[in-house]
Amino acid sequence: MTRTSYGATSVAPSVAKLVATLMTLCAVTAGGAGPAVAQSPAPALRWYRGNTHTHTINSDGDSSPDDVARWYREHEYHFLFLTDHNFLTSTDGLNALFGADERFLLIPGEEVTDAAAGKPVHVNGLAVERLVLPQGGASVAEAIQRNVDAIRAARGVPHLNHPNFGWAVTADDIKRLNNDNLFEIYNGHPLVNLEGGGGAPGLEEIWDVILSSGKLMYGLATDDAHHFKRPGDPTAAGPGRGWISVRAPRLAARDIIDAIERGDFYASTGVELDELQISAERYVVKVREERTSRYRIRFIGKDGRLLAESATGSASYSIRGDEGYVRAVVMESNGKRAWGQPVMLSRP
Repeated sequence: MTRTSYGATSVAPSVAKLVATLMTLCAVTAGGAGPAVAQSPAPALRWYRGNTHTHTINSDGDSSPDDVARWYREHEYHFLFLTDHNFLTSTDGLNALFGADERFLLIPGEEVTDAAAGKPVHVNGLAVERLVLPQGGASVAEAIQRNVDAIRAARGVPHLNHPNFGWAVTADDIKRLNNDNLFEIYNGHPLVNLEGGGGAPGLEEIWDVILSSGKLMYGLATDDAHHFKRPGDPTAAGPGRGWISVRAPRLAARDIIDAIERGDFYASTGVELDELQISAERYVVKVREERTSRYRIRFIGKDGRLLAESATGSASYSIRGDEGYVRAVVMESNGKRAWGQPVMLSRP
């Protein structure tokens, strides 16, 4: 995903002539001594579907780690983070059973589960190297920051979970956050108040407030799955409701983590994309369309302003530079969604 571009550098004519001469001499020498060594091409990027928020019986889930891993493997996910509450579930044995090169990978994680000022504070630690204990704090914002810092100290990647759960976390809390650029804009648990209410904003509105302040945050969609033995129960926190599709060179923990941190992914509740290209000049979205569905693609800018809308499954937006930021949302006719990550623009 391209986020920056570099202009050409001018070279004085005399220096350019000298450089050209030296390059010619090097080429002749290489030709006489043997074949020049060619650089290996960069590996092609692929899309990998995965979930970053899942529970087992090691905390408050209803299924064993192997049953959870089997569900995601059998439902064509590529990677899965196990994130039990204040418990680091080992993935070594699970990868021996279920892992397969370029097919499926389990990555350890933890949901650091805390509270402050009588409200829940939950922060996921992806790929932490050790258990992270809840850090506490005098306020919600302080507790979030302390837990983020502890996750970083454990060499993990933090992401803030379900801000509206317990109406705990505000946009102002997130705007003050350092060293974390990931939070959930969709969570499949039935009690996390995704849409807001009673004067409290929904998660997309929170996202726009944060981005409009100039702080970059990438939006995740997750299952927060707890219940694998209650299929079809709308009151259960079941699997398969929210996921991300990550663009990376290979299915390896470091590559997946790096891609998530740089925002090279989209979030979804069921919409798949055939193309997603983002630069400082253009934002391109193309949906893998289902025959019976119809689509709208919206491009959103500062303060949640609608910049453009397409009534088809393919759209391109030419960025002017004065939008503050540009993000995309795909709306499917049966209620499914996909969210492209924001590109932040430096011009006011």
